[in-house]
Amino acid sequence: MTAIDDLAVNADLVLDLEPVAAAELERHLSIAKEWFPHEYVPWGQGTNFDGIYEGTEWDVEQSPVDGVARTALVVNLLTEDNLPSYHRALSDVVGRDSAWGEWIHRWTAEEARHGIAMRDYMVVTRAVDPVALERERMDHMSRGFDSANATHVLMSMGYVSFQELATRISHRNTGLHSKDEGLNRLLARIAADENLHMLFYRNVMSAAFDLAPDAAMVAVANIAEDFAMPGNEVEGFTRRSVAIALAGIYDLRIHHDEVMSPVLRAWNVWDRTDFGPVGEQARDRLAAFMSDLDASATRFEDKRAARAARVAAAE
Repeated sequence: MTAIDDLAVNADLVLDLEPVAAAELERHLSIAKEWFPHEYVPWGQGTNFDGIYEGTEWDVEQSPVDGVARTALVVNLLTEDNLPSYHRALSDVVGRDSAWGEWIHRWTAEEARHGIAMRDYMVVTRAVDPVALERERMDHMSRGFDSANATHVLMSMGYVSFQELATRISHRNTGLHSKDEGLNRLLARIAADENLHMLFYRNVMSAAFDLAPDAAMVAVANIAEDFAMPGNEVEGFTRRSVAIALAGIYDLRIHHDEVMSPVLRAWNVWDRTDFGPVGEQARDRLAAFMSDLDASATRFEDKRAARAARVAAAE
């Protein structure tokens, strides 16, 4: 892979993109809606757990959602929980001064609200085992977060553009799958925030394409080929991801059609005429990757349909 810093020095590009970040921050603050986690939690359903208050131990039969929804909820929440590491990773790349710092703090505050609301809802409604959840939180956060995408402003902005959209879709589809009206309402509210976050990063990256087209194209090609959600270090992530994909909450088809493709269109990567040889080579590499991803998505859909047919025949 071509080193991004060979094409665009991080410090210079952070400075050049600061006015764009400032404009995007102002736009975000003008349209973001204030909301309060406590209003989305059915506190009246809460009962004491076993322990100090001698309540009832959690049992899976108490959960108002099915096993797949519980799996998706836990993975999504553990991902939100690792927020301190994401804050550090971003601030290490763009700094904490000027509009960059203001944005990172605002983004962190909004993301923290998601974790608060999700945990409160899940514990109050007994959707998940609170003991297992806390043990996983401790394990996941203790290992932190380390990503090759958090090394350069182009890698960071490009990665989070895809990741925020993927998170929005995962939250929204988890809510729909759950068949739980209150949970669906909460996750739809969180998904709306994630969409605004995606717009910030996507728009900054769009400006980066104009400033350093070859470097931006290389960064995006690198990100696409190695993309992984920030929760991929959760124990059993692969097994859980398969269950989530089989349920249609988030799968390769969604990743191709609803995440990668629309963001790439927004950056106009396929029709740009300002690439040099390095950028053209990176675009060709990206095109080949997207073709392979599309084929893999089709194979998965076929296997899922065959599996569903076998299950139906056995009933």
